[in-house]
Amino acid sequence: MELIKILEPDFTFKNDSGLLVQLVHDGFKQVNTIFSQKGSVRGGHYHKYNEEAFYIITGSFKITVWKDDAKETYEFHAGEMFLINPYVFHTFEYLEDTWLVSMYSNGVELDANTKDIWTE
Repeated sequence: MELIKILEPDFTFKNDSGLLVQLVHDGFKQVNTIFSQKGSVRGGHYHKYNEEAFYIITGSFKITVWKDDAKETYEFHAGEMFLINPYVFHTFEYLEDTWLVSMYSNGVELDANTKDIWTE
């Protein structure tokens, strides 16, 4: 099973005025930005009902993902993009101050009291 899928933005346009990066044009219902300080650790959970994609704006981190007997570690940097499948645990260790965009296929809020964030 593929724990992480490396993605490419749908479209990139660059000229003398700057840069436009279209991450996706379909398939995600919730989009967040996340800032994490160097040395912090986040995650330790999985999602049952969501694919979760990330685009790194600035910074870098190590991510460890695992499911059943499979465990993998990756290092991602600014400009890279990837997707985590449902039921895959993930933990981020930030190597420098980092800004991310996170995108959920269905959204995290299941109802007023429940979120698609699971730790066991």
